[in-house]
Amino acid sequence: MPVSLIRRIASPKKALTTAAVAAATAGIALTSAPAQAATHASGPDAKAIAHQMIPDAAQFNAFSRIVEHESGWNPHATNASSGAYGLVQALPASKMSSAGADWKTNPKTQIKWGLDYMNSRYGSPAKAWSFWQSHGWY
Repeated sequence: MPVSLIRRIASPKKALTTAAVAAATAGIALTSAPAQAATHASGPDAKAIAHQMIPDAAQFNAFSRIVEHESGWNPHATNASSGAYGLVQALPASKMSSAGADWKTNPKTQIKWGLDYMNSRYGSPAKAWSFWQSHGWY
């Protein structure tokens, strides 16, 4: 599959689905990358970490909805056209380094940065979700 086709797809989930369908059509099996260290969680683990970090149900639900739309809870999600990265699709991605040096691989660091961003820019995850609903981005 040409790289340019994947770059035109804005959603990481769509890109992955497109790549998987193309690979299956070509008879190629896709394999996952080698497992990271235990501190580098997967999507379901990231959601559990976020739930621990955001005890308020309404705020967690708002944060979760944003992350679901932005990255599908994939801490390695990358938007090829913009360079946005991670659970909360930070742009530029390197901004998340302010929350920790392990921002590229650690969902907890990405969640911390995302919460700080939502609280400072919008006042709360719920207010960020409200903005997201009316604009399709935050």
